[in-house]
Amino acid sequence: MTIQWHYTTLEGLGLLSVSGFLGADSVSRFGGAVGWVQARGAGPVILDLALLRGWSAAGQEAVTEAARRLAAAGRPLELAAIPADGLVVPGESHPPVTIHYDLAAALSAHSVSAEDSSGQQEWRTTGWPENGLTPAT
Repeated sequence: MTIQWHYTTLEGLGLLSVSGFLGADSVSRFGGAVGWVQARGAGPVILDLALLRGWSAAGQEAVTEAARRLAAAGRPLELAAIPADGLVVPGESHPPVTIHYDLAAALSAHSVSAEDSSGQQEWRTTGWPENGLTPAT
């Protein structure tokens, strides 16, 4: 099983949504998504985990590494709707990660609404549905 991802640039920030299970077998695909995000857009990156079914220790470490990579590019990482089975707790050498209860709270913290499409661009894996349904993994 692997993950699917969808990236949207919003006004002053990026939104990366991930679905599936973030385990050791999907860490490189997640890293590729983070590289895609790093090269596109500006400002903070919200990682929306609402559709993530869970993550392993390797997946949690991949999120911590993503925070480090994005911080080095001047783009802080924020998490929205983390899975119930884990919590990313970066060590002292990692950049701080803001955690939001859900995507609405994360967007609200930046005074952005999900309906705001000004300047918006989107990229996704081929497995991410365009109809808004939960993608199959």
